Amino acid sequence: MNNKPEWDTEALEDYIAAHIDAEPAALHALYRRTNLTHLYPRMCSGHVQGRVLKMLVAMAAPRRILELGAFTGYSTLCLAEGMPQGCTLDSVEIDDEMEQELADTFAASPRGGDIHLHIGDALEIVPALEGTWDFVFIDANKRHYKDYFRMVLDRVPVGGFILADNTLWGGHLTAGTPAHDAQSRGIAEFNDYVAACPEVEKIILPLRDGLTIMRRVR
Repeated sequence: MNNKPEWDTEALEDYIAAHIDAEPAALHALYRRTNLTHLYPRMCSGHVQGRVLKMLVAMAAPRRILELGAFTGYSTLCLAEGMPQGCTLDSVEIDDEMEQELADTFAASPRGGDIHLHIGDALEIVPALEGTWDFVFIDANKRHYKDYFRMVLDRVPVGGFILADNTLWGGHLTAGTPAHDAQSRGIAEFNDYVAACPEVEKIILPLRDGLTIMRRVR
């Protein structure tokens, strides 16, 4: 007999949102604007995941953060909200049509002066940046997740964190059929690669579309 409850995912997320810290007004406005003016608004992190990102940064207390994939800047602002004083954030977004909108959004943030926006392909931009990052958030082209991970791993010191979004990919990876599209294959290859990587501890949280948290241990 299967006694596992059948969750209403949307109702569950609504319940969680009602019982955690409120979404800041500026982020609520940004989320609403994203839904009204952009295609694929689900790419925006949203209230629950945003509070998770903010708390994880506050717990990790990094000195420098790298974000791959900003979209409309919601996740960027959540990461910045959790930053200790003196921490900076490099945010890389490939869509050059988003440059002015993101610049305006970041400028309006209390931590805007600590956010550095880079427009272009992360695989070209990141190797040209100097230094290391204590906290990395990957949410860019799913086809290249393994490439992003391999690119940043040596730039994250022992004890640093790497997060990757969308790693459950809407349940497609567990549907019982092989992943045929490039994005699904990219996520599947990344998950397999990370699972076998001895340099990081890792856990996948079933938050929204899946959030993998990794801590470099050697």
